[in-house]
Amino acid sequence: MPSMIFIERDGSRRTVDAPVGLSVLEVAHKHGVDIEGACEGSLACSTCHIIVDPDWYAKLGKASEDEEDMLDLAFGLEKTSRLGCQIVMSPALDGLVVRLPAGVRNAQGG
Repeated sequence: MPSMIFIERDGSRRTVDAPVGLSVLEVAHKHGVDIEGACEGSLACSTCHIIVDPDWYAKLGKASEDEEDMLDLAFGLEKTSRLGCQIVMSPALDGLVVRLPAGVRNAQGG
């Protein structure tokens, strides 16, 4: 089974199992990682904002226009920012490293 590494807000690294077919958001929730995902992965918020390690960013598919629009609302946006609900685990992403931003902005008001 593929695994991935979350770099928590405090800088600690956490390696977790990341089943193929689950989004990074779903993997985070499965392992109790502190990612909100207020819209439950429906691409209607930016609370699952993550920063992908630069070595992995180029291996991901390009963000959709809808994802780019939601990222514009994210707190602490960086060049390798993505939404966790839009990255689906595959064998090619075994070892994926993502960092949680310092905070989140919930435009839904929740």
